[in-house]
Amino acid sequence: MAEKRDYYDVLGVAKTATADELKKAYRKLARKYHPDLNKDNPEAAEKFKECNEAYSVLSDEQKRAAYDQYGHAAFQNGGGGAGGGNPFGGGFGGFQGGFGGFGGGGEGMDDIFNMFFGGQGGRSRAQKNGPRAGADLRLDMELTFEEAAFGVEKNVRLNREETCERCNGSGAEPGTSAETCPDCHGTGEVRVTQSTMFGQMVNVQPCRKCHGTGKIITHPCKDCGGTGHMKKRSTITVKIPAGVDNGSRLRVAGKGEAGTNGGPTGDLYVYLYVKPHKFFGRDGTTVTCEVPISIVQATLGAEIKVPTLYGEVIMKVPEGTQPGKVLRLKGKGIASLRDGTKGDQLVRLKVVVPTKLDEKQKDALRKFEIIGGDNINPEEKGFFDKVKNMFKK
Repeated sequence: MAEKRDYYDVLGVAKTATADELKKAYRKLARKYHPDLNKDNPEAAEKFKECNEAYSVLSDEQKRAAYDQYGHAAFQNGGGGAGGGNPFGGGFGGFQGGFGGFGGGGEGMDDIFNMFFGGQGGRSRAQKNGPRAGADLRLDMELTFEEAAFGVEKNVRLNREETCERCNGSGAEPGTSAETCPDCHGTGEVRVTQSTMFGQMVNVQPCRKCHGTGKIITHPCKDCGGTGHMKKRSTITVKIPAGVDNGSRLRVAGKGEAGTNGGPTGDLYVYLYVKPHKFFGRDGTTVTCEVPISIVQATLGAEIKVPTLYGEVIMKVPEGTQPGKVLRLKGKGIASLRDGTKGDQLVRLKVVVPTKLDEKQKDALRKFEIIGGDNINPEEKGFFDKVKNMFKK
């Protein structure tokens, strides 16, 4: 059997990591190795399981303290594994007889655990058999530039675990009900007593008869086979609000997988990716674009048509406009997710120099240059004056 990796190494954090740092590292790895996103990578499921195991221990203060002191030995030989249980299991079983005197009769390792950690073991059992929330799901969605700007409703199909309609999640065939396990009396765990040279040792183990559920289903539901849930393909409508951007994340409450033992359904997280537009760009709520104009329009001024997300508008180009000048169209941008206020559209003017002129057109330009004098290029005279001054003593 391969040796277990250090839990801190699994999550890629230091031993001094805070709870927030642990959570951040776990979420990053969980998204990376989630089996639904790595169906062609069999190693991803094992890595995902390893991350869950590490986080379940390090995110719990008592379990983390035990792990820091004893390492993986804290959860071996009946200690309950990474999911909980006695941090003194197995490797420290030889002290059972001596500790028995605290309770006057060999309460067992689980009772010792309760003495030191305030009854955490009992709570773990209750949580194990109690309601548990369903898993969250992730969906990547691609949007057009316009869909992101104005919002849209998308129907998506998901494969997810849903509560069985026939048995309503109980796992038992309608007209019957689950019975309390006679071996563990509904606790999901049994105590196994062993005699050793140090005295009696009591280990708490999952009940084999009910597999730790605390209940026996004698007449399993015909649809779900007694699990209480089924894999189904369902259609979900996702409402995308106006103003979302590339990388935005939406939470659709209650559209994840079904919970167990009456637990709530998980959530669906939708990650949005916006396709680039051929004409428009975007900076937050500001829309950007570049519009070509002629030398004549730039020189004399003009009124030009400019496309916007809301249709064409007429924009006035001032006389003497220089290449690269940016004009603003108020309120022609994208609505803010925060308050719905629309941004502006910035129009960068690109002065296009004509090519393939005939001789008549070229001659007209030469005459214009002679007539215009310094007005043709007012910056040229200033440039050469600066050059001359550089060489003056």
